Amino acid sequence: MELKNQDEAVRRNGPLVGYRVLEMGSTVAGPFCGRLLADFGAEVIKIEPIEGDPVRTMGKRYEGKSLYAASILRNKSLISVNLRSPEGQAIVKKLVAKCDIVVENFRPGGLEKWGLGYYDLLEINPAIVMVRISGFGQTGPYKARPGYGVIGEAVSGLRHITGDPDRAPTRTAVSLTDYFTGLYAAFGATMALLSRHATGRGQCVDAALYECAFSFMEPHIPAFEKLGHIANRAGSRLPDSTPNNLYPTRDHSFIHITAMGDAVFKRLSTAMQQQNFATDAKFESGIARSEHYEELDWLIARWTSQHDLNELEKILEVANVPATRIFTMQDIFADPHFKARQMLVEVPDEQQERITMAGVVPRLSKTPGVLCIAGGVIGRDTQRVLTEFADMSDAEIQRLRDSGVIRLGENGNARQYTS
Repeated sequence: MELKNQDEAVRRNGPLVGYRVLEMGSTVAGPFCGRLLADFGAEVIKIEPIEGDPVRTMGKRYEGKSLYAASILRNKSLISVNLRSPEGQAIVKKLVAKCDIVVENFRPGGLEKWGLGYYDLLEINPAIVMVRISGFGQTGPYKARPGYGVIGEAVSGLRHITGDPDRAPTRTAVSLTDYFTGLYAAFGATMALLSRHATGRGQCVDAALYECAFSFMEPHIPAFEKLGHIANRAGSRLPDSTPNNLYPTRDHSFIHITAMGDAVFKRLSTAMQQQNFATDAKFESGIARSEHYEELDWLIARWTSQHDLNELEKILEVANVPATRIFTMQDIFADPHFKARQMLVEVPDEQQERITMAGVVPRLSKTPGVLCIAGGVIGRDTQRVLTEFADMSDAEIQRLRDSGVIRLGENGNARQYTS
């Protein structure tokens, strides 16, 4: 199949086919929201500053290219515009008139200073859906505070419960809260589109980093309100869900076992050749097991320590007990299930021919998402987009380039791939 540009492949099937998105977000949360919409068929026009999105400085590099950016900018038309210039702001207004969704993650009030706030855009396009991602939301006493994902994570309480109880709070080695928020933002955008079908009018989606992270604190909120209980770090164990922990193996590895349900715990007891555990008053119910979690975890760890990891995985698989080793990326690339489910996809790239990245989720049986091109050079599609959607002539585009308002891709805008 020959892909002349990203539209040809994406438009053929996805559930968001026919919708156009203008992405002015940067770094992770905004671009991830745009990436989700693009994966499912939306035509996403990403605006980067002249120097490029900061995400291009993140992650590992290969032959001078950010591999992180190659993935999070996938399936998008990439244009480069100086939004601080009046002519750059005029370009945005022209594009908004022909878009369904705008995604942005500037600090609240930032776009308003340029005449690009929600109510400004509403005058241009009453049907526009504006997705606003920020650290603390568009209202409230903290709205002007700067906030990266990890800051929102700390404020939400989620960071407080992450890590080992005898150490400082830790974090995952990925921008977790940015991803939470990008996902909520994309969900909000699609709900706003559904509402627009009934009303004909768009609306504003307010996605705050700290609130999206806070939503994952669900079990701990009523526990504090009713009991005054302050959740704390619990290491690899999930509190009040026992057994649900990481256990050592004889070959100095670890296996995670989750058997908190009564039927599953009975199967685990049988696999351990300790059938009496399931009828012991201390372990016969989920509540009892959590009350005696230290003793039960010690007994399970004693058993797992007598077996190698491979042997334990086989025993527990036969017993139908949820258990696994902790996968590394090397394990994932060698795993047959990831391969069978097409979760590692080779995507065309104009600089390196192909780059492997995560497949599209969730899976839709009738209108699945499509991956067709990796993120490319800054301004790769500037000329094409401004010609097609802003009705600009070649001469005008060259003038804007010469004056520093826009940046054109180093390799032009024509793309052709064979897959």
